[in-house]
Amino acid sequence: MTDKSLAVFENYKIRRHYDEKAEIWYFSVVDILQVLIRQPDYQTARKYWNKLKERLKKEGSESVTNCHQLKMEAADGKKYLTDVADPETLLRLIQSVPSPKAEPIKLWLAKVGYERLQDMSDPARSLDRAREYWQQHGRSQKWIQQRMMGQETRNKLTDYWKDHEITQEEEYAILTNIIHQEWSGVSVKKHKDIKGIKTQNLRDHMSEAELIFTALAELSTRQIAESVDATGMIDNADAGKKGGNIAKKARLELESKTGKSVITSENYLPPTKKQRQIKQKPDKNEDKK
Repeated sequence: MTDKSLAVFENYKIRRHYDEKAEIWYFSVVDILQVLIRQPDYQTARKYWNKLKERLKKEGSESVTNCHQLKMEAADGKKYLTDVADPETLLRLIQSVPSPKAEPIKLWLAKVGYERLQDMSDPARSLDRAREYWQQHGRSQKWIQQRMMGQETRNKLTDYWKDHEITQEEEYAILTNIIHQEWSGVSVKKHKDIKGIKTQNLRDHMSEAELIFTALAELSTRQIAESVDATGMIDNADAGKKGGNIAKKARLELESKTGKSVITSENYLPPTKKQRQIKQKPDKNEDKK
């Protein structure tokens, strides 16, 4: 799940999707209800929403009919159809739920929408926010610079795809995986497994070298695609393999000189409880010394 597809309100994770054409945020209704009824268990909140839907339908409320369904990633990493609503519809639904969190979340929804408008008029704001987020999570300035440069390279590639008959989310994912598999020797999913991450953004857990080779593969892919005016899945998949292969050769050359694999299990996940206990456990041999 990307950072843009997830927002946080008082430690509750709220899934969301931005409709570029309509310029509207859609939020998971159940995730919002979890906040309102202060229910950490997703299934309990989902049952609450089902009952609330039935009541609102009987009352003839338009709030339920204005809800849509979008595929959103769940805790198990899979995507399921999920009831979503825009901020206007959510504000009406919130009025149907007695909760001390009603006003705070109304203000939060308004703030989220406003931030998006600010980002559209001044893209530097969203970049500043991303930089601040990475700094708070302990990333070095060098890593942050490489991550942002890589994102710019990625954006130029997806812009090219968008203008050359690549429109479906699944197509973007397939092409991305082709490039990644070619340069790294592993699929995106396998790479995430190696790092021990599931719903997190793989790029946010890459080493500096992994970021650089990813950017090289995507830069090469775009320039090759541009040189032949690649259009559609077949042409762009071919460009992706060729672009990925350029980065693969560079990776193998580096690995032969250093004796180290570029693909690493290192990540930026917070340490588990067990890892903290091991770190805090005193070394008996050290005591004897």
